[in-house]
Amino acid sequence: MVKIGYTMMTEQAGPRELVSHVVGAERAGFDFSVISDHSFPWLESQGHAPYAWSVLGAAAQATSRIPLMTYVTCPTFRYHPAVVAQKAATLQILSEGRFRLGLGSGENLNEHIVGAGWPAAHVRLEMLEEAVDIIRRMFAGGYVSHHGAHFDVENARLWDLPDQPPPIGIAVSGPRSCALAGRHGDLVIATEPEPELLERFDAHGGSGKPRVGQLPVSYDPDRAAAVARAHDQFRWALGGWKVNAELPGPEGFEQAAAHTRPQDVADAIPCGDDVGAFVDAVRPYVEAGFTEVALVQIGGDHQEPFLKWAAAELLPALRGL
Repeated sequence: MVKIGYTMMTEQAGPRELVSHVVGAERAGFDFSVISDHSFPWLESQGHAPYAWSVLGAAAQATSRIPLMTYVTCPTFRYHPAVVAQKAATLQILSEGRFRLGLGSGENLNEHIVGAGWPAAHVRLEMLEEAVDIIRRMFAGGYVSHHGAHFDVENARLWDLPDQPPPIGIAVSGPRSCALAGRHGDLVIATEPEPELLERFDAHGGSGKPRVGQLPVSYDPDRAAAVARAHDQFRWALGGWKVNAELPGPEGFEQAAAHTRPQDVADAIPCGDDVGAFVDAVRPYVEAGFTEVALVQIGGDHQEPFLKWAAAELLPALRGL
């Protein structure tokens, strides 16, 4: 049976609200939670970008059951991999073993702030592979020094190690990232229900490992309001990741999505309160082979109604998939 997760979307809510939302998700019965790790929102109408790792620390203390996961952290530009290792180890201790470290090659939207440039995709994947190796070595304990093509580590050590290191998930979108995830990941992360991604992951060592997808939804008893909100805050998502990884700021996403109509968004994202439509949107992930699907309720001010509806109607219906 597929596990259904809840997304703390940092682009659409402040830090205190995000913690409150994940507490509500635990109460509602969601199986796990994930959090985005951004320095910018996709669109200015979303209006937020708190520091995900502070939110995670608070969430670890405010909850007791629900697993936590970054979806995803880029360990190559804003954060040095040795710093990511320290943060993840600490989160694993605070959460008492409930944390998974989701990693990816990043988006220019978030990583441009440190002024390190934005190299080609194949270079970003080389950097990610080197970063994952450093993180795993630090999770193993002892002193770590590393002088590689992209990173230097000098005599680093994690002084507070959890009993079990956090599992590492790697985000995929094409053949190279699937191969990397299969070789180095404990699980795979994707935002599209494409069976080919999982097949490539399996072909490189991923067989039998968890696979986590994500789906935006817009619940509202007023379907027109749900569509309008999804168009206002999530029309950027229809551009695809090859575009979304490259644009440097909300202005670029505004321009890229300028001709996206509300109907285009409604065709791609389940909107309203028809449980069947939401179940139908999750089903392709299950049929593709995903073992977990994290839902993103669009609209920071519309989480509590969604959580109540999910507990009463949506989650029981999804348990049948």
